[in-house]
Amino acid sequence: MRLTDQLTLRRSGTRATRHGATCSGSTENGTAVEWCLVLPGRPELTLHDTRWDNGERNLVLHQPSVVPEMPALLANLHGRRRAGIEAVPAGRGRLRLMAWTVIPRTGSDRAGFKKSLTTAQLAVQCGLPLLRTLTSRPGVTLEPAFDQEDLPLVGLEHPQDVKPLQHALYFPVDDDETPVMAYAITRVMPTLRAVGWLPALTRLLTSRASPPHVSATL
Repeated sequence: MRLTDQLTLRRSGTRATRHGATCSGSTENGTAVEWCLVLPGRPELTLHDTRWDNGERNLVLHQPSVVPEMPALLANLHGRRRAGIEAVPAGRGRLRLMAWTVIPRTGSDRAGFKKSLTTAQLAVQCGLPLLRTLTSRPGVTLEPAFDQEDLPLVGLEHPQDVKPLQHALYFPVDDDETPVMAYAITRVMPTLRAVGWLPALTRLLTSRASPPHVSATL
């Protein structure tokens, strides 16, 4: 599937046996499905969608035994900023991934991490057309992560810039593409832009252009 004109995400067909810590800190065995982020002329990046034996599941930029030569900011993202995938209580066959975002910091070789943003800030960090692409998929929605009082409406037609909150992407339980796309958009692509491997995003949110076409061959 093509995320941008330059960046392609594809399932590699490889499964890797893993042993390590889950998001909750439990040490488990697991099986990772490998996905590849491909940029022409750049080292290939591997994402692991790992299902652990205790039932947990998470996504991460996999750290190989030898990391290819690349900017330190991107190299240091390997193995960090994991995203857990969890069932939604009374979610009727839906899962969710928190729409937290990696935010590169000026003068630092390690990217920061932001959990609470206004919807407009999330759109600026991740790209409004890319978020619209995600939520145009069948059964996929962007919503507040927690049920709290006095939260503004979350929508991508006119993203609110009033109150920071934690967002989450909700998707059908049998949809294996959406969480990997969401991880790439929220965790990896901001760093790719910061190191110059992808063009910087426009900061304007007024465009109502259709999201870029995404095709999948899996």
